[in-house]
Amino acid sequence: MSIMEDKNIQNNTHQNEGDENNIDEKKVNSEKKTQELSIKDKLKESDEKLLRSLAEIENQRRRFEKELKDAFEYGGFHLAKESLALLDNIQRAKISIKNDQDLKESKDLDKFLNNFEIIEKDLISIFEKNKIKKINSVKEKFDPNLHQAMLEIEDDSVEPGVIIQEIQPGYMFGERLLRPSFVGVSKKKSDKKPEKKEKKEG
Repeated sequence: MSIMEDKNIQNNTHQNEGDENNIDEKKVNSEKKTQELSIKDKLKESDEKLLRSLAEIENQRRRFEKELKDAFEYGGFHLAKESLALLDNIQRAKISIKNDQDLKESKDLDKFLNNFEIIEKDLISIFEKNKIKKINSVKEKFDPNLHQAMLEIEDDSVEPGVIIQEIQPGYMFGERLLRPSFVGVSKKKSDKKPEKKEKKEG
């Protein structure tokens, strides 16, 4: 083998080794980039999970605050609703006593009724202190959110849909409806005249 051929072989060997080194470097660089991308993706994913968790915690906190506020403001809602029966019974008893023929002749009727009125006023005062307020109904426009129509009354002196009778008062508990007012609502008188029966010829 000549010296030239030997040099060529050595050069080729070095070149092959250089190519292999280049390939190895590229591989290493590629793996590094892949690892970097992988770390970035993992960090991004972790950030997203963290943000979602924080958002969920914030939503839970708001829900809890709302529930706490509602419990504080409306915790006595059901008790208040049941308590209306006391006021209803006092008012019914008062009407019943007034209409009783035997009691009308009693000298002590006014004193007796006065005691009922004191209890009624005290109860209404307690209600108002605890945000329970009577709904204004008579002469007001009918509102299905506050009133429940029990009957329609023909009356041309007022426009249709106006409350002209309160059957049972309604109440609000703060901003919530405790009980709707049972009412009679005005409507126009019917224009239809009763048809006259024709006389049969005998």
